[in-house]
Amino acid sequence: MLAPELRTHYHLTLGQVGVVLAAVNVGMTPTLLLWGLAADRVGERLVLASGLAVASAAVAAAALGGTYGSLVLLLAVAGAFGASVNAASGRAVMAWFPRDERGLALGIRQTNVPIGGLVAALALPPVADGFGIRWALFGLAAGLAVGALAGAVLLRDPATHEQTPLARPLRDPKAWRISWGSGLLLVGQTATMSFTVLFLHSARGLSTTSAALVLAGSQVLGAAARIGAGHWSDRLGVRIVPMRRLALGIAITLALVAILSHAPRWLLLPALVVAGGFGLSWNGLSFTAAAELAGTRASGAALGLQQTVLGLAGIVGPIGFAALVGVASWRIGFFAAALAALTGWSVLRPLAER
Repeated sequence: MLAPELRTHYHLTLGQVGVVLAAVNVGMTPTLLLWGLAADRVGERLVLASGLAVASAAVAAAALGGTYGSLVLLLAVAGAFGASVNAASGRAVMAWFPRDERGLALGIRQTNVPIGGLVAALALPPVADGFGIRWALFGLAAGLAVGALAGAVLLRDPATHEQTPLARPLRDPKAWRISWGSGLLLVGQTATMSFTVLFLHSARGLSTTSAALVLAGSQVLGAAARIGAGHWSDRLGVRIVPMRRLALGIAITLALVAILSHAPRWLLLPALVVAGGFGLSWNGLSFTAAAELAGTRASGAALGLQQTVLGLAGIVGPIGFAALVGVASWRIGFFAAALAALTGWSVLRPLAER
């Protein structure tokens, strides 16, 4: 939702915007598995609180920097340390809830992304418009600091922690299949979560604030979808089957956005909201499936592996999407994202429970 302001402030090309949007994932990817192993070894509280505290400092430093290079570098640092929350919070839920409640519990946990996105979409564009991009970044840094404090005060570690052999998740082909299938779905998610505001602002003439409200609508729908999908999977007693059905929804709605990319706004905007909601819906099921496959004692490492693959997809997705839009069109970019989601649906097929 800050992409237009970042592009203007730093005089960026569309390709450079893609690099900025991918910078957090560039930093996250090499550290996700390490944070998962650390959570298995020393506990969620220390891992989450310390990582978010350093990430907050890095984003605050990015607000004070004045160059494109320093922005990318410091966002990558923030990603490297902010990655601590991914495996740590998921592992905590795995330890606290029985299997027949984990889908809903992790679905609620996974609403952190759309809820955070909703708050940011409503709060950051007005701050950037009124006070400048620097204060919007300070706002993000403050949010990370609050998260670090909440983790330090409220997280409850299990009684014991054991070191997990690194080979255990790495040697399981099912873990890899879940991870790569999820990564393809993330490419579809990237098209709406990272580029809705820029698309509507640059190609359809909406103000940044109005475009951010469309993204906010997707976040609300996505938050409800994550909780609903988790409860649905608990009722079914399976994770991959509903996840694949949601993958089809992502592919269909992104294809619809591509078809309507030049249509009147009253047709396009609802399609974008629905596509964004579908794009956010599947994450909790993927998280739950990966953690349950490894078991509670190795869940930190398994989630670290899965999040590493998602981090790679999070790097390739924004850069590739922006490059494709730059050489072709927004319509082709959305069609390509739909194809990625459809490929993820196919990759997950051998894991579908009966």
